Amino acid sequence: MHRHDFLRQLHHVYKPHNYLEIGVNDGRSLALSRVASVAVDPAFKVVTDISCDVHLVKATSDDFFARKDPLLHLRPGRNPFRAFARKDPLAWFGDPVLELSFIDGMHLFEYALRDFINVEKHSRWSSVIVLDDMLPRSVDEAARDRHTDAWTGDVYKVATVLRQHRPDLLVVPVDTSPTGVVLVFGADPDSTVLRDQYDSLLTEYVVPDPQDVPDEVLTRKTAVAPEAILRADFWPALSRARNVRRPRSAYAALRRRIESLTE
Repeated sequence: MHRHDFLRQLHHVYKPHNYLEIGVNDGRSLALSRVASVAVDPAFKVVTDISCDVHLVKATSDDFFARKDPLLHLRPGRNPFRAFARKDPLAWFGDPVLELSFIDGMHLFEYALRDFINVEKHSRWSSVIVLDDMLPRSVDEAARDRHTDAWTGDVYKVATVLRQHRPDLLVVPVDTSPTGVVLVFGADPDSTVLRDQYDSLLTEYVVPDPQDVPDEVLTRKTAVAPEAILRADFWPALSRARNVRRPRSAYAALRRRIESLTE
């Protein structure tokens, strides 16, 4: 299944009320959204019809998140009809929480890690964060210095870092074409682990080419079939937990249900 088909169906099963996209390019993935959206890219060239209430931001993701109120467009209180539709009185107040985010920006480890850190700060445990280009098909495709047509860069290392340094997160690789995605569940906006260790992580993981890509990444032997995760029975429960703002204590049971797909 192509990543765009997967994203289209992910919107359908998770039913987010808002969407953030980092790395717009020609707009094909943004075109899948039907909800209030923010899309960030320093050089987007949208050639696809967009069918959502979107704020297109021509900036780097670092500059975007450095703004005083980067997600102002997603604040339901700006649109009383949107807040009413959610039937959530709390939606009128406070900062917006990202529900579905797609990270497909610069294909280098340090950029993708910063994007994840910034996105997580605006998410909660019931949010879904998707990272693209996480399953390179060759060492050449995973090079930091691009020399192939299709290019993932070394962003696959972000999944390794999350598993090692953030065991509270659930990191699920999904075997989409062409270059795989990873879904991250259990975001904790209060965590500072990755931010605190950012410099040491760069020292460890930013290394010259060729990259030492793990066999399990190249062969995708631990990746879940996209059809399997899309038809899983946890999505309605996750959506309800998000909508009624269930506390983080509800995460453990849902995590076990999601983890069963990877066993």
